[in-house]
Amino acid sequence: MAQTSVCDPGTPKLKRQGQRQNSMEASAKSFYYRNLPHWHPPGRSIFLTWRLYGSLPQSIINQFRVIRHQLSKPSRPTANTDNRLIEYKRLFAKVDAILDKAKTGPIWLLQSEVASIVERALLEKYAHLYTLWAYVLMANHLHVFLKSKGDVAIGDITKRLKGYTAREANKLLQRTGQPFWQDESFDHWSRDRAEFFRIVDYIENNPVNAGLVENREDWRWSSAAERKRRGLNDFQALT
Repeated sequence: MAQTSVCDPGTPKLKRQGQRQNSMEASAKSFYYRNLPHWHPPGRSIFLTWRLYGSLPQSIINQFRVIRHQLSKPSRPTANTDNRLIEYKRLFAKVDAILDKAKTGPIWLLQSEVASIVERALLEKYAHLYTLWAYVLMANHLHVFLKSKGDVAIGDITKRLKGYTAREANKLLQRTGQPFWQDESFDHWSRDRAEFFRIVDYIENNPVNAGLVENREDWRWSSAAERKRRGLNDFQALT
């Protein structure tokens, strides 16, 4: 497989007013709210986190309601959103730390058959939709770092991956028709090359930081392990 460049320069500078207007419209369309803010600028790599349904206790969810309410107030993406993004990252860090402990809720992703369904979907079934940089499957959540190909929307990628893996996993677990993934997802886009590699390191070191393995490539369900299985010495995309 030919090496894919990891540069993530974003959209080139536009010289004409009409081009600037189109860019602004595209950016607005890629920014939306549900319970949490989602901003998917075209051409950027996106860090996504999905968790299993019921993986957080209600007491913890209640603690987040105030900040979620503040973050969900409509606001156009501008330089003034920095403080909101900082709060968003703090919220993500709290959630991720709790999920890593996996003290409550389902831990279906620890079952190799279930994990295999998710990994095959990432690496094979929907690989034509995106460039996959990194991923890790933990007991109750999944981190993915990817860049959509062409004009494929991140929301469409998420819908397909979550929908397919939920159906197949539920068949295996004999719980067809029940929720598998929590509907809401966390996401964050890479703003420069340094942040790009910080995200990759965060994802692949997740099992190490959680105390599950000593080396990132020792965690079976991860991009670090997949690169090792492929005999790749240099960092490159997996799809």
